[in-house]
Amino acid sequence: MKTKNRIWLIPLIVMGLGLILTNSCKKDDDEVETGGLTDKDGNVYTSVIIGTQEWMVENLKTTKYNDGTDIPLVTDAHEWSNLTTNAYCWYNNDAATYKTPYGALYNWYAVNTGKLCPTGWHVPTDAEWTTLTDYLGGRAVAGGKLKETGNTHWNILNTDATNETGFTALPGGNRVSNGTFYYIGLNGFWWSATEYNTNSACSRLMETSVSNVSGGYHGKELGFSVRCVKDN
Repeated sequence: MKTKNRIWLIPLIVMGLGLILTNSCKKDDDEVETGGLTDKDGNVYTSVIIGTQEWMVENLKTTKYNDGTDIPLVTDAHEWSNLTTNAYCWYNNDAATYKTPYGALYNWYAVNTGKLCPTGWHVPTDAEWTTLTDYLGGRAVAGGKLKETGNTHWNILNTDATNETGFTALPGGNRVSNGTFYYIGLNGFWWSATEYNTNSACSRLMETSVSNVSGGYHGKELGFSVRCVKDN
């Protein structure tokens, strides 16, 4: 009887190992797929799938277009205020402090080249931003689901921030039309690729004190953050 029991135990052990191996290779149906991408400077970014879209997790920080040409760096406030051509800068002209994690600030003329994001990715249109916020339940609550949690980068308020999407929105501030920098730690501004009129383009705003995502338009000369979305 003891021998017979041992004989039956062998196939049971084999079956058990097979089930363990099968389950270890099976992907959780609820797992969010993520990918990576690299810009022409060699900066590597992660990405996250939210609904039907795949978004870059970090703010863009490239100094080159996807064809390898340099984006003009403009540090002088007066020069920035008179620009009608593409440019970028770092907050307070301090790359050492602000490049990581906030990324660069680009004017909309840089966005409008269509070459700002890595190949296979693009600056989202106004409609694509709306697709994102609609999927998250609307603008009134989407900001909380997109903002990084805690107060490492956001002001101490950081209202309703859960970052349940993995988007990890950061308050990179902006550069206004006179070349001055504002709102680091308080607000995050992001361009869309959609032109509003001759002087303005559509954008999105998230704030530390509220959970919503504001939609509107701003002057093309302003310096905002950029996120990229994967081409369909």
